[in-house]
Amino acid sequence: MSKVILPPATIGIVGGGQLGRMIALAAKPMGYRVGVLDPTPDSPAGQVADFQITADYDDEAAILELARRADVLTYEFENVDLTTLAHASQITELPQGTDLLYITKNRLREKQFLADHGIPVPRFAEVQSVVELDAKVAEEVPCPAILKTAEGGYDGHGQWDIPNTDALNTLISHWPVAETVPLILEQQIDFDREVSVMVTRDGFNEVRIWPVAENVHQHHILKTTLAPAQVSPLLQAKITRIATDIAEALNLRGVLGVEMFVAGDDVYVNELAPRPHNSGHYTIEGSNISQFEAHVRSIVGLPIAEIETVDQALMLNLLGDELTQAREELLAHPEWHFHDYGKLDIKRNRKMGHITVVGATAIGQLETWSQTHEQH
Repeated sequence: MSKVILPPATIGIVGGGQLGRMIALAAKPMGYRVGVLDPTPDSPAGQVADFQITADYDDEAAILELARRADVLTYEFENVDLTTLAHASQITELPQGTDLLYITKNRLREKQFLADHGIPVPRFAEVQSVVELDAKVAEEVPCPAILKTAEGGYDGHGQWDIPNTDALNTLISHWPVAETVPLILEQQIDFDREVSVMVTRDGFNEVRIWPVAENVHQHHILKTTLAPAQVSPLLQAKITRIATDIAEALNLRGVLGVEMFVAGDDVYVNELAPRPHNSGHYTIEGSNISQFEAHVRSIVGLPIAEIETVDQALMLNLLGDELTQAREELLAHPEWHFHDYGKLDIKRNRKMGHITVVGATAIGQLETWSQTHEQH
């Protein structure tokens, strides 16, 4: 059993984006105080928190100040300095520890960790520089493949598709000669569908798993999540086993998102997210316990009830000015659960909010709306 931290304790969140906002919104009704650190004044999470420290994420003094003002510390994204987090853990509780972040913030370490624990992953190889790429494709990971930066990158940034040798030669010829960044070359799976599952462990080390969700991406950005996904009992069992094995191998605290590819009866883990995940947003209305409440319960050592679904749910990301279009039609859609992240600047392909609906009729209506309303 982990240490129990009861309200009105203060939860400190490194990161003030939409994930931090929804963590804060889950913590506040339970009686917890919330503080966030983010460089943007009046950040999405700062708008609903008790206080915000406005500072850069690499500002060690600011993170340590947050640690001193909090009884427990968590984070909403991977790009947090591990050394600073280790120092902060000497001041306050850091239930997720630093090992989880150390593994998941680097794609090479993540894939090797999964492979070492018998978790199915696509073939992969370390690439020290693009000079090695030709040989790596020839000897270890043939085309079609995808090249990724080992660290950083999101929503398609830091990724290059290599469908064939022509694309490989073009990529090599246009790569900046002096640029040497750690890279990972991965097999491109010919998958039937992309799925994900959210998993956590509560204060009594009980593993809790939400239903398998099916995800649709557009331009490498998540567009919709449907849950529960229509998968066979065999696939459901495989995915549940994989998520459980990962959670236990990591000695998990907090919520973890596990993204996977399904190809026939085979499942391959693509990526891990050591925090609540975009594809788990549907749990706010679609489950008895949201991924955000569960994240809070896990890091403060509370029990989490077994996960139950209300009904099938669809989550639609609102990108760019789709948020404005949705706002203007709120009067016509009482079935919508509308979430506005409170971001000041509307930018193309930026996640500005989301809509969740529950039940087959509302799902069909939202799918139709989405097809006729796209960002301009």
